[in-house]
Amino acid sequence: MPRVLRTGTGRGRVLGVDACRRGWIAVAVDDAVTGAYFAADIQALVARAQADGPLAVVAVDMPIGLADRGQRRADVLARAEIGPLWASVFMTPVREALLAADHATASAINRGLTGHGISIQAFALKPKLLEVERWARSAAARVVEVHPEVCFARLAGGPLTERKSSWAGTERRRALLAGAGIRLAGDLGSAGAFAGVDDVLDAGAAAWAARRVLSGDARPIPDPPEVFSDGWPCAIWA
Repeated sequence: MPRVLRTGTGRGRVLGVDACRRGWIAVAVDDAVTGAYFAADIQALVARAQADGPLAVVAVDMPIGLADRGQRRADVLARAEIGPLWASVFMTPVREALLAADHATASAINRGLTGHGISIQAFALKPKLLEVERWARSAAARVVEVHPEVCFARLAGGPLTERKSSWAGTERRRALLAGAGIRLAGDLGSAGAFAGVDDVLDAGAAAWAARRVLSGDARPIPDPPEVFSDGWPCAIWA
């Protein structure tokens, strides 16, 4: 069961979602953090959050919208916005490459369609990326793509230089979220037991972006979003 932290009083409840080693973690936010959740798959995760109240926006740290050829502008622009920590943005494979059976084949296909191979880490996103795509097509709430480091750069007014795996990076990100009213501390139940500190903070950043999408303050990159043959409006929101 989720750990309910406190009740917000805003006009809409949103969810920030991040993938973690054992599945998925989410942070629900209204005016304040209202709960944290963990599940092995994203459909179960969102269902658990929805059991505590309706969700207006779900923001997910996972690519949504796959290019047919060339690189997604969302990834290119996110790297530019993040600055020194640009390597945290994987260049999303094109759809044909992502559907390949193995990394070597996928990289060869991607090189033919974009001029670049793909890393093993990027190819490893395949199961969860396709899981998000299947779930999002029937989701009751609005679903948007986010990247936590873009969120933190906008919260800070410029690119961060401390990596999230460092103590300084953790404290910087926690403080930025707290300054925006998203305080992550104390017992988070299974979310805190199964996810890393950086996963929790990334989910909090995603929730911050989801709240901005709901209020109309978020800006997508690119603006307007790209649309590929899969029909998704492809952009990273923050």
